[in-house]
Parts: sequence; structure tokens; C-alpha cells
Amino acid sequence: MPPLRLLRTGNNAHGVRNPITSYRILQLNCNTDRSIPKHARTMASNGPSSEGRKLKILMLHGFTQTGHIFEIKTKALKKHLEKSIPAAPKPGFLKDYPGGVELSYPTAPIRLDVTDIPGYDVDGDKESPEAYGWWRRKGDAEPFVYAGMEQGLAKIAEVLKNEGPFDGVLGFSQGGAAAGMVASLLESGRREAFEQAQAKGGMRYPDAFTEDTGFVEGMVHPPMKFAVSYSGFGASTNALYQAFYTPKIQTPMLHFLGSVDTVVSEERSLRLVDACIQGRGREGGVQRVVTHPGGHTLPSQKQYVAALVTFIREAVSEDVDLKVDKVEERAEDMDVPF
Repeated sequence: MPPLRLLRTGNNAHGVRNPITSYRILQLNCNTDRSIPKHARTMASNGPSSEGRKLKILMLHGFTQTGHIFEIKTKALKKHLEKSIPAAPKPGFLKDYPGGVELSYPTAPIRLDVTDIPGYDVDGDKESPEAYGWWRRKGDAEPFVYAGMEQGLAKIAEVLKNEGPFDGVLGFSQGGAAAGMVASLLESGRREAFEQAQAKGGMRYPDAFTEDTGFVEGMVHPPMKFAVSYSGFGASTNALYQAFYTPKIQTPMLHFLGSVDTVVSEERSLRLVDACIQGRGREGGVQRVVTHPGGHTLPSQKQYVAALVTFIREAVSEDVDLKVDKVEERAEDMDVPF
């Protein structure tokens, strides 16, 4: 059957087309209707009733990493998630996601120089390492400025548009900060908040996150159902970035903090926690802040994965009857410093 296209057919009493009007359905003789945003076409073909629909999570790596490196370092976590959110008909599958879980690992667009990387031996190898970031922090103290942020967010928007729709976003360190920003940017009313803040010196709402549908300018992707931050942080106290957090982030967000993290201070991490409406509280079966005894790492032990899976199930409105099967960890799957 040819694809369907929705076209407006009604005008208002003054002969002007209304944004809210009647539609008629036309069958098209082409393979794809380019006038419908890609994420909308994907949602239509990958909707709740679609056989094999997967729960898709966008994975954002930390500063100096790549998507591939992040995938390697989260190997144990990925294994746990695939076992805890299996494809149907295995026990524990999510009825709205019978295809199981799928993780996507993009690489940030900003290639870093050796001078961008703390502790790098600049007197040794002069070749630029295979290291990337979503932005570069400029300044010796607060308020910092994030150079290249627009470029980093544009890359994420591109992934959302071309590979989405995603159900959630998960990030580590700088990627955890970016996860909070992405969740914020996709919320209803956030663009208006940016416009108000821009009048007072705040940054402009990223153009890459808007999409012109032909009669109204919308967002490039639907709001996220959930967000997760591991060793993440709130953006600089610079007034440029406050529209990310004012009003507070409505999207359910889970935060993992290392008690001996020497890279991202607790103060910076709690800045992101307190920018979320659920903050340090508890919703359902999961405390929104989970502290582990490690440092700047992404914990993959059973109890921390159980908290993550419970949170995801609650966020996608599934009944929670969680039993996380034991997954034997080999040495290469254990937590490693990032």
C-alpha cells in the first residue's frame, strides 16, 4: 500500500488557513513522503503496535572519548540491559517494546587537541589523539564559557532526526551534562524560556533543534521519556546557559554519583540534580540520586543496573516486577576509569 499523506483542506472564516484544521488523506505513488519529518515517519512505522519495536537509548560519551570507546567501556552495562529488557517472548520483556533494547553511540563533532586534554603529555606525541568533545570549556574559573556547544548540540540533533525516535538519553560526564540539556531542550515550553532568557543575555535556542514542518515550526524530536546521568554536571553558572534549567527539567532523570569522584565535584553534579523537578527525591521505586563507592566511572554491578532498569520501566509506564539476572562479569567487563 502506498504511504499516506495528510494535507490541510480547510480555511477559517476569513479565508486564511488555520494551523488547526481538517485534513484529507491522499495515497502517494512515491516511496517516501519527504514533507513529513523523519522522526514522525519513523514513529508511524515503529509505533506501539509495531512488531519488534525496540526501546532506543541515545548514549552520549564523555570528554576525550568517542562513541566506539564509550560502547566498549559500557559493555557490561549493555549486556545487563539486554538481559533485563529482553526481546519477546523472553520473560521480562516490555510489552510496548517487544524488540528489546537498542543503544546508539554517536561521536561528538569536536576533535580535541593535546592542549585540550588534562594531563596529556604535550612534550611527547604531537599527533592529535582520537579524542572528541561536545564542547570545550573556556576560562580559568566560573563563569565558564562552552566553546562549540552549538556544534555539539547540532550533532545530537542530527542523530535524533536521522536515527530516532529515541525513548531516552544516557550520558557519562560531559555526556551526562549533555543528556540533561537534550532532555531540557525537547520539553514543551523550553523554547519560550530560551527566548525570555535571550532578552537578558542568555544563549539562543539552538536552531538545530527546530524543524519547519511547512505550517508550524516544531521540534526536531519528541520529548524524551527519561534521561540518565553518570558523573554528569550542571552547566556553568554563566547566565548564557540558565534557560536549560529555568524552569526546572520536567523529564524524569536519574543521577549516578561516585563518592570518590575526583574529576567532577559533588557540587557540580548536584547542580544538575537540583535543576530537575524531581531533584534529590524519590519517585516510585527509585531514588533519583544513586551514590556508588567508586570514582569517575560508570558502575555495572547488579544493584546499580537494577536501579537503572527499574527507573526505565517506570519511566515508560511499565509495571515493575524486576528480577535482574546475574550476569557473570569478566575482568574486561569490570568498571574502568573513564
